[in-house]
Amino acid sequence: MTADPQHPVVHGEVAELRRRLDVAHARVEGGLTLLSHRAEQTAKELDDLSTRIIALEHTRWPLRAVAVVTAVGALAVAVWQALGR
Repeated sequence: MTADPQHPVVHGEVAELRRRLDVAHARVEGGLTLLSHRAEQTAKELDDLSTRIIALEHTRWPLRAVAVVTAVGALAVAVWQALGR
């Protein structure tokens, strides 16, 4: 790098620019690291929620079974009331 006599290079300014660049680079790296960590946490939480949903789906009753149980209960109450009167 040659120094132009009309625009002398000031070493202090170059050092300040380098320091600012290093600080900005560190900030960007820190931000990327934080985003990567958050993405990993989000993926883990999503897997956990998916597992919970699958478990809930396996333990739920089918709609037909609920309808049959309700109908049998209503029939039992109707017969009980008819015989009770």
